[in-house]
Amino acid sequence: MKIVVLEKQVPDSTEITVDKKTGALIRDGVPAITNPDDLAGLEAALELKDKNPDTEVVVMTMGLPKAAEMLKEGVAMGADKGVLLTDRVLGGSDTCATSIALAAALKKVGFDLVIAGRQAIDGDTAQVGPQTAERLDIPQVTYVDEILEVKEDSITVKRSLEDVEQIVTAKLPCVITTLSGMNKPRYMQCDNIVDLCKEDKIEVLTNAELGIDPETVGFKGSPTSVKTTFTKDVTDKTEVFTLSEQETADMIAKTLKEKQIITK
Repeated sequence: MKIVVLEKQVPDSTEITVDKKTGALIRDGVPAITNPDDLAGLEAALELKDKNPDTEVVVMTMGLPKAAEMLKEGVAMGADKGVLLTDRVLGGSDTCATSIALAAALKKVGFDLVIAGRQAIDGDTAQVGPQTAERLDIPQVTYVDEILEVKEDSITVKRSLEDVEQIVTAKLPCVITTLSGMNKPRYMQCDNIVDLCKEDKIEVLTNAELGIDPETVGFKGSPTSVKTTFTKDVTDKTEVFTLSEQETADMIAKTLKEKQIITK
């Protein structure tokens, strides 16, 4: 089995700030990390490899050349190789355009199972995994909390939603998206780091190899754009109500309905 894990290098959200004038994220000087949901997906793939040594695990990302360092960390954890999609033509892609590039790369590399994190902490869209599955015209299962069984032609997983858990079986090949809490990613291994020094295990793909129409990726191919981002101002303004028990209950229920936390 060949498993491709999609990863994204993101700014550490614990240290990132927002430019109040432009609304843009200030990334300068902010350390880059591997998206947590993606790390869980890599660990899930490596656990399958532990059970079946014939399994090949490939980590793939689209980004700047420096993202190769993240892929090397994935190989040091146990993946067999990394694939980096990098090209000026791909710069500025939204989730829609990103899925076009990733689908093209996946077709070139080959796969039986694609694992992606549920969402990235810098965008929180949860769109790239599902959109990539649509581009490939294969099944998808999102919000995976546990891989229960993998057979030659199918995979069974536990899917965790806000108020229910589902056991889902999908035909292979397919895409699954994983939750960060499903496991604890392993550390990098010394032997794997030594192997990286001996052999370059990172393959670089440009648009020349992928053969994507430049009009469909990058800024040109992105139908969405961010108009502005902002942080909500926190104030100490407080409203005080003097109500009976029934009036208090009615107000709480009304507020929860307005915020769509409850429906009845």
